[in-house]
Amino acid sequence: MSTPELLLTFAGLTVITVVARCFFFLSERELVLPDWAKRGLRYAPLAALAAVVAPELVMNQGGLMTEPWRDARIYAAVAATLYFFWRRGILGTILTGMAVLLPLRLGLGW
Repeated sequence: MSTPELLLTFAGLTVITVVARCFFFLSERELVLPDWAKRGLRYAPLAALAAVVAPELVMNQGGLMTEPWRDARIYAAVAATLYFFWRRGILGTILTGMAVLLPLRLGLGW
């Protein structure tokens, strides 16, 4: 790709990004979401997190895991989930998961 094409691509992507992000600010009147949309948006962060974490837990090198009982990520996820339901703390959940993951990964080579 030549330099002018690259610059044109960057400029186009910048314009698209700015328009998409500022779309709601460009309107003169307030846009009101319906109640069903507001209720649905409450679950968006959880859905996004599940979409990122779930494939990481069940896949290995682009395919499904063949031996999930020998993967440290499964044990770390279970420990972190149990901690979260016990204490409801995000920092403790992360620390618990890492406290299980690192010894299994570094110590046993999983």
